[in-house]
Amino acid sequence: MDQLQTIRMFVRVAETGSFTRAADQLQVPRSSVSTAIRRLEEHLDTRLIHRTTRRMQLTPDGSDYLDWCRRLLDEIEQAEARFRRGGGELRGRLRVDAPSRIARRLLVPALPGFLARHPALELELGSTDRPVDLVGEGVDCAIRVGEVRSPHLVARRLGALRQLNCASPGYLARHGTPRGAAELRRHRVVAYASPLTGRVEDFEYLAEGARRTLRLRSQVTVNSAETYAACCLAGLGIIQVPAYDVADELRAGRLVEVLPACVPPPLPLWAVYPGRRHLSPRVRAFVTWVEALFAPHLAPA
Repeated sequence: MDQLQTIRMFVRVAETGSFTRAADQLQVPRSSVSTAIRRLEEHLDTRLIHRTTRRMQLTPDGSDYLDWCRRLLDEIEQAEARFRRGGGELRGRLRVDAPSRIARRLLVPALPGFLARHPALELELGSTDRPVDLVGEGVDCAIRVGEVRSPHLVARRLGALRQLNCASPGYLARHGTPRGAAELRRHRVVAYASPLTGRVEDFEYLAEGARRTLRLRSQVTVNSAETYAACCLAGLGIIQVPAYDVADELRAGRLVEVLPACVPPPLPLWAVYPGRRHLSPRVRAFVTWVEALFAPHLAPA
């Protein structure tokens, strides 16, 4: 029995809560994972996982063994990164997830430079507006905006994205340009509903250092950042977005900034990853890179 590979299988099963998901992530047959865990339990002479037809659960011994396995794998990765021939060159697969607009506007254009510095690294980049289950989906690191509430994740604050209000020239030609918050009542916004909760976000702005909110009229509600921007370009209402996201459209005149004295609050930006005693060298390198990449787009601290 390959003890190290079996330990990796056990950790993946425990973290995903599924033999099938673990097998998919490890790219091995499910039967191989089941057999490896059964032989591991026989080798240790203890039950690690309670299995039923509906779910699996770690036993007390399984929970203790999981902690030990995580520490062991972290130490092995640290040792390999330090002593591997080639000066600690990063190798292997890194699975990352990011909001779709951040992936398309910021990450992807800069990726050639990052991968040129780490030619042996294999990157899997997912992009979606919904928060993914990092452990369940085998994601090493994710970029998130807004609040991060999961107690099972380590969240490293990268800063806060500058935001602004904007509308299309066509919308402003039909409805006029609002000169202050008091004029917003006769305007329309493109409403944005959280992909996770379905809650429609209020129009938020800062005035005299205080956060203010308004519930404004909207004819269209969306739950995708791509569709949100597209609706604004189509003249369907005012939107509130990070400044980087519409920089090209503002320069080209396809969108116009409005209400610069009523800017939205900066949007918190995080790098999140599953809790570990040690941060993997691959994740550490990626987080350091994105921190520098996002720096020009952040609001002053």
